[in-house]
Amino acid sequence: MALLKGKGAMTGVNLIAKVYKNGVTRDSKSQYADVQLDARDPRGPTQTNLHLKSDRIPGENGKVHHNNGAPYSTHQMEEIAKAAGPNTEPILDKGGNEVGTIYGFKGNVMPATRGTGLVVNTKSVEASEFKVDNKTLDNQFASMRAAREAQAAAKESQAQAAAVEPEQAVEVDEPTVD
Repeated sequence: MALLKGKGAMTGVNLIAKVYKNGVTRDSKSQYADVQLDARDPRGPTQTNLHLKSDRIPGENGKVHHNNGAPYSTHQMEEIAKAAGPNTEPILDKGGNEVGTIYGFKGNVMPATRGTGLVVNTKSVEASEFKVDNKTLDNQFASMRAAREAQAAAKESQAQAAAVEPEQAVEVDEPTVD
């Protein structure tokens, strides 16, 4: 899950929302969206997980799956779509059929009141600084992979440095007894 810490870290965040057509709830009052910090946002390059919500779900076969979708009301989704304007890209399945849409927008985020993660304050949404295209999702994955590799390299470097530096003996003067 994206970590946004410090003063102003949750305001004016460039975001993308992956919204699938089949993500509408049965009552049609809300839509699940996988909202992510845009990797091109200055807060993005060091993030190993750009998703605003990311819950680990144990699968039947022992594998762990991730649920990155958070419910947004129909009105909230309309606000996100309006803020994105033409800054959208279709999500296609392997057969080339459109199964959803990627929206590029900017907004403030806040901790979820129900559940985990962060959610978008849809009263604050506006146009993104970045254009989404058919490479946006690939760039998101590449950014997360690069951040994980950099983090692993930093840990490895620290471990090697610790192994190379021998413990320095500290000389202590013996107390004298008079």
